[in-house]
Amino acid sequence: MFFEQERGHFFRPLTGKYRAQVMECLRELYQRLYSSSSADYGQALARDTMLEIFQEALVRAPALADGSDEDDSDDLTEGRFRTSREQSVWVLNQLQEHGWIEKQVDQATLQSTFAFTRYGRLFTEPFVAESRSMARTRHRNTRNTRNALESFLERGDIYDLLDAYEYSERIISDFTDVIAELEERKRDLVREMEDQLLVQRASEAFFDFMENRFQPDLSVRLSADNVEKHRDQISQLIAGIRKRDKTFKANAERRLRELLPELAQEGQSVLWNILDGIDQRLRNASDIMLPALRKALQSFTKRADIIIRQMSYLASQQHNDVLAVCKHLAGLPEAQQNALLEQAGERMAVPEIALVDPAQVRLAPPRQRFIASAAVDEGKGDVDMDARRDIYIQQVLDQAFLINQQALKQYLRRHLGAGNKVSSRDLPIENAQDFLAVAHAIGLGAADGLSSEFTIRISYDPGEHNSGAAAEYFTRKDHFIFELVEKES
Repeated sequence: MFFEQERGHFFRPLTGKYRAQVMECLRELYQRLYSSSSADYGQALARDTMLEIFQEALVRAPALADGSDEDDSDDLTEGRFRTSREQSVWVLNQLQEHGWIEKQVDQATLQSTFAFTRYGRLFTEPFVAESRSMARTRHRNTRNTRNALESFLERGDIYDLLDAYEYSERIISDFTDVIAELEERKRDLVREMEDQLLVQRASEAFFDFMENRFQPDLSVRLSADNVEKHRDQISQLIAGIRKRDKTFKANAERRLRELLPELAQEGQSVLWNILDGIDQRLRNASDIMLPALRKALQSFTKRADIIIRQMSYLASQQHNDVLAVCKHLAGLPEAQQNALLEQAGERMAVPEIALVDPAQVRLAPPRQRFIASAAVDEGKGDVDMDARRDIYIQQVLDQAFLINQQALKQYLRRHLGAGNKVSSRDLPIENAQDFLAVAHAIGLGAADGLSSEFTIRISYDPGEHNSGAAAEYFTRKDHFIFELVEKES
């Protein structure tokens, strides 16, 4: 379980009003330990060195006044830290208390050193990666997948296959990150477009994105490192691995089960599951994620086009005082407004005198009418009379044996009698419709529920099975009693 022991409130340092400063301290410490050219590369640092790093970070990051913390009333009140060193001590204690930093004590010298915990380093890495200004090469994961599969096919090193599996997973996540970034930038453009003063900044952000993000990454992803370009090659490599000899595949399967025992299942091959996973991810990236990326990029460029148009409009309106004139007219009386508008109309009206060119005066050509020519088939003697007769008989039979629920209700209503009670043995059969009504009378029970006051109660009639007119049409028939009663409230 993640939230246990010292990690019970792991994210509490990043939820208060000093969260920006704490994040800056984590970022600075990570760069000091792992990123910069003068990094200590994972070595534990002394307490004074840690405080110096945090002091440098606190100068750059402001406190967020809108934040709140459970301990604000006691520890984080305004003016609690008189110096940056006191705040650095507080940040160090918070990070150590909640599992970001661990304290190590040398048993020989009894000196204390501090370093990232494993989870602290893993969760700090995204903060550093987000602020890196170096060129991104995430688009090469498709090519890395292909290269790793080639290496595994040639040498049989199982770690190359695991690298290919990891690279294929990054392909989908990279597409998702880029699409999310495009959507976020589009929302920023929409938000900045609401303020006329921010249009210039929005345009600068767009051109900066096109030069520093689109050109080195997205353009390569959509061309040289297109996932569709390497999809066929990766599919051929996977097919080549499947066709290798049994010894090669058995060794690979054994090594995979040793390295990944959690993936081993009875009756299933881990090697086959990994190859199927790589192939499925490539298909999803090519068929789903790449069209989604193109759609997001198209939407983003459309939004940028609107910005460029608005910039052109604003540039053309710099020396245009139409808005000021309209505001001035709005403050004048109606009579004075009409007089000024008439004067403006006289000055703006420019007479245009021209002669009609006789060559341009022509009658419109008549509209062509197309007559549909349809030949009349008079060969009635060619129609098969037997087929026509069969069709007619089938239509008559369909009409004759059509069961109409409304007609069934009317038939039963006519024969319920004064007592609202009748037995099916007493229902007369005078024509085919009556015969069908008697045969399907029991179906009224399923059609009940149309009224909230009355219902038809159907009970079995224990008399003789065949009697009356029904004996002429049925070999054996059960009889039922139909009674119209009021529903119980």
